[in-house]
Amino acid sequence: MYCFESIVRYSEIDAHNRMKLGAAFDLMQDCCTFHSEELGIGIDYLRRAHKAWALSSWQVAINRLPAMGEKIRAYTWPYDFKKSLGYRNFKIDDERGETLVCANSIWVYVDTDSGRPVRLPQEVAARYALEPSCKMECAGRKISLPDQMEPKEPLRVGRFHIDTNHHVNNGKYITMAEEYLPETFKVKEVRAEYKKAAVFSDVIFPKAGKAEKKVTVSLENETGEPYAVIEFMEDKR
Repeated sequence: MYCFESIVRYSEIDAHNRMKLGAAFDLMQDCCTFHSEELGIGIDYLRRAHKAWALSSWQVAINRLPAMGEKIRAYTWPYDFKKSLGYRNFKIDDERGETLVCANSIWVYVDTDSGRPVRLPQEVAARYALEPSCKMECAGRKISLPDQMEPKEPLRVGRFHIDTNHHVNNGKYITMAEEYLPETFKVKEVRAEYKKAAVFSDVIFPKAGKAEKKVTVSLENETGEPYAVIEFMEDKR
């Protein structure tokens, strides 16, 4: 298990003094990146091998988001590998050890020249120590859309959306989709399904729909193919 300590910064909080949802996703993504870097199979290794880890899906359960100045610890560990797939858990704890956020994720090992999934080499898998998966009820990767989806104003991908893979970063889709939540909507759980990578200057056509306690956002290209689908579950506590 890999862990690093952090403190909630002003740049990470929202108008209510709580860590932004996108900042929590960034923290977890940083954690798994630091983990791979420490093992010597991080960004430079993958670039030389013409490989990348592409996120297929997130499921993130939120107990609460930490406040400005709180000391927190981010943890991550893989719990399984199957062919081209890697299964990884995350959690964010406060300094008392209370788990604030718990997450499950599925990643695909991709050949960056062909853009296709490839089997994870044994020498890469062997660098990671597998640990038991966290105790959370895992949903499937596929997210169903509500019957009624309302089109929103198109968005153009800017340079600030792009990461080292030259694609829109995983967390940026969450931030885009969060804009379509009602102002009083408190998020209890987020699921994200990633389908197609958006790149610089692409135009994204969002659609949003609400059903029961969920808001679902589909971020699509001009022909209606989704780049990502994000589902937010409301916390009614």
